[in-house]
Amino acid sequence: MKNTNPLLVFLTVIVLCVSLTGCSKKKKEDLSKKEDKPAIVDVIIASHQGISSITEANGSIVANEFVELHTEVSGRITYLNIPEGANVAQGTVLARINDADLQAQLNKTKVQLELAQKTEQRLAKLLAVNGISQGEYDTALNQVNSLKADLAYTQVLIDKTVLKAPFSGLIGLRQISQGAYVSPTTIIATMQQVNKLKIDFTVPEEYSGIIRKGSVVEVAVEGQGKSRCKAVVIAREPQVNQTTRNLLIRASLSNCSANPGTFAKVYFNAGSARKSIMVPTNAIIPDDKNKKLVIVKNGVANYVVVETGVRQEGSVEITSGIADGDSIVVDGVLFARPDKAVKVRSVKNL
Repeated sequence: MKNTNPLLVFLTVIVLCVSLTGCSKKKKEDLSKKEDKPAIVDVIIASHQGISSITEANGSIVANEFVELHTEVSGRITYLNIPEGANVAQGTVLARINDADLQAQLNKTKVQLELAQKTEQRLAKLLAVNGISQGEYDTALNQVNSLKADLAYTQVLIDKTVLKAPFSGLIGLRQISQGAYVSPTTIIATMQQVNKLKIDFTVPEEYSGIIRKGSVVEVAVEGQGKSRCKAVVIAREPQVNQTTRNLLIRASLSNCSANPGTFAKVYFNAGSARKSIMVPTNAIIPDDKNKKLVIVKNGVANYVVVETGVRQEGSVEITSGIADGDSIVVDGVLFARPDKAVKVRSVKNL
């Protein structure tokens, strides 16, 4: 193997270092140019415009009455009368638990009571002629009263083995069969009163002074087209939800056909019509504490903190932070960086 010329090796290393340095500088220059390239955005021009005073909220249809049917005691079902999908009257017997032991105890107590009453009556006659002491008679009378209490207690236990309809309503699907062993946690079926319907919906806490008991709202039920029903507010939750800051409202529906649990839209008058700046909902950048918008000034992106008001379909009211004539970024928000150059591609309408 021939010896390598040291000078040639040295020159080769120098050439490689110069080449690598040049490539690194070129990459940095390309990256710098890429970073300096302005983001392409679409904007709208902020202007006050009239907005409707009708506000929309989400709600759910609920039955006037609803209950899960459970037995009060554990035992085997000996009688089951659950007509699925049928209306039943209040007080109808729906199920019975095996109560043979309680019936036997009841009969035993009745026999003991009958004997104790006869004894008390006989001793009462003896007491009248001073044939016995008052203490002997009081003992016999106490025995009668004690057995009467036992009789009433056993009857209460027997009554608990009978399940009756708590109100007139519609029976749901049966969950058990006759002969099954059930406990108080076993759901036998559900029962609802659907001839009267209510709707539960939530509104932001700022509307607490507008939505009151007796207020009339309009309800659009999912799947029923553009037709709307009237509903009268009957109550509201006194405490605002601390997570969502919303207020739960309940209203009674009239002349409305729907299934409990159906989604519905609620419309109510939030006050007189006014002029406000509206922006698309997707233009707002939320963070932990504030809501922000990106505006373009002198070709540079600026982030401004804003406060929002009424929400409409696809847009939201800006109550502070924006003035007429500001260019608000609506497309390309994610590519705009604070104090970095942007290029406006087009001016859109809301």
